[in-house]
This record gives sequence, C-alpha cells and structure tokens, in this order.
Amino acid sequence: MAGTQKGLVVVFGGSGFVGRHIVRRLAKDGFNLRVVVRRPNEALFLKTAGRTGQIELVQGNIRDEASSRAALAGASAIINAVGILYEAGPQKFDAVQSAGATHLATLAAELGIHRFIQISAIGADAGSASAYARSKAEGEDAILAACPQAHILRPSIVVGPEDDFFNRFARLAQIAPALPLVGGGLTRYQPVSVFDVAQAVAACSDGAPSGIYELGGPQVYTFRELMELMLNKIGKRRLLVPLPFAAAGMLAQFTRFLPTPPLTPDQVILLRSDNVVGKNLPNLAAMGIEATPIEALLDSYLGRYRGASKTV
Repeated sequence: MAGTQKGLVVVFGGSGFVGRHIVRRLAKDGFNLRVVVRRPNEALFLKTAGRTGQIELVQGNIRDEASSRAALAGASAIINAVGILYEAGPQKFDAVQSAGATHLATLAAELGIHRFIQISAIGADAGSASAYARSKAEGEDAILAACPQAHILRPSIVVGPEDDFFNRFARLAQIAPALPLVGGGLTRYQPVSVFDVAQAVAACSDGAPSGIYELGGPQVYTFRELMELMLNKIGKRRLLVPLPFAAAGMLAQFTRFLPTPPLTPDQVILLRSDNVVGKNLPNLAAMGIEATPIEALLDSYLGRYRGASKTV
C-alpha cells in the first residue's frame, strides 16, 4: 500500500480548520495517519476521509508528554497544526504555540523523527509586542534547533469553507448595520486557500526542500477591500466604519472577556502590521503550487449568507 510505504504521519491538531484539510489531502495521497486530538469523539468525521484503517484517532494533548510520546510511537513524520487565536483558560499562547511546539520538537529529536512540518504564521517574530507572534517564533526556533531539516509553513489568513474570518464577518453582517475597520482598514493581507495550504503540506511530505515558506494567495487586499468583497459575495450593503487603533485597543479590553472574543488587545497589535508574503523566503510557487484566487473560493461557501434573515 502507498500509505505503508510512506510511513506513519502523526498530525497534531488534525480536527481544526486547517488540520482537517491536511488530513484529507494526505489521506488522498495515500499516507497512513494518526490524528491526535483532545476529544476524539468530536473528530470522528475524519475517519471518512480515508479508506478503512487509514486514519487512526487518538486522544492526546500537545502540552502532555505522556500522551504525545505514546502518539508518536512508530511515526516517520510529525505535522503540528495546533494553534489558537486567543487565550482561554489553560490555552495560553506560550503553553500551546511555544512550549507545546518545543515539547514536540524535543520528542522528535529523541525518537529520531526527522520529518517535521510546522504550521506557523506570517508575522512570527520573537521581538514582537504581540504574544501570539512571539510564541509562533519561539515554536519555530525550537523546532529548527531540534530538527534542522524541518519545514516551517507561514500562511497569511487561511480561508475556506469552515474559516473563522469570512464566516465570522458574514454572520456579523446579518445582524449589524455597520462593520468596524480597525485602523481604518488599511492593513494589508494576502489570503491563502486552505486547499493550497494542505497541498503545501503534501509537497513537504513528498520531498520539497526543507526551510521556511511563506504562503499567500495571488492577490493582496486591504482589510477594507476584504470586507467589501465579503459584502458583495453575500449581497449585503453595510456601513464600514473606521475605528482608530486607540479606540480598538480600549474596546478590546472589554471584548476579550467574552467566551469567543471578537477582538483582543493582542489582535489589535497584530492589526497594525501587514500580513503579506515577504520577498526573501520561498512561497507556494517554489513548491510548484499555483495559488488559488480567493474570489472563486468564496463563491463556494459564502452564498449561504445571501438573503439570510437577521436572526442568523
């Protein structure tokens, strides 16, 4: 079997938005997969992504050494797609994205697992004022120190059917007469299709040169342009109201306490910097991948918001 020849790939965070697409792509390519999730009963949908016995679900936590070590038994490769957008309870940036990644890197070195693919983020920077960006950079450094041949993938905003970006604002547009533009909406982004990210992981698994890659789509947009695009796709007209960074920072001091905060102080810091592919690192094209225009992709899943009632 092709999957057996390629060895066992262990995916941490495989039930998340990006992780599930990675699992589906690698299963399609014939890999045998062990997916480590905190709640396997909530990830049973992944079993249908492959043939019988191809995808194994195991309970584990990136912060727990015993479960991580057990999950890595017999592995030939590790993919770490664990990440959080905001902190809640024990899920802290340092614990998950720095210490958690460091922990996996240490185990990989100890167990002789040389293939390591880390899903990081554009903007990862150990000197950043953002705890999110610092923790991503610290995780990268630990992985490269333990596994010099690792692949580090830094996507811009990842978009697709289950994303937490366009879907969130499309839902908000059902009930709100206006949408805020933090900093005036001038920050630039280079949204990348989740299918392209999954294809990049597959390329790394199949022998693409190791190193740090930055992943973005074919077009750069300002935040305002992204909101205008989203509204056009769902057939709604809403006011786009500039919100100065200072005001956004004050608002975030309150909204950060919500169960699913729409804005946190750390995110306000991130919104001050562009999130686009740099010129000095390889990108999707270096892997032979043609970046997917996001406008056609949005048609495939934002249509359900068109004409939706304000009670959505």
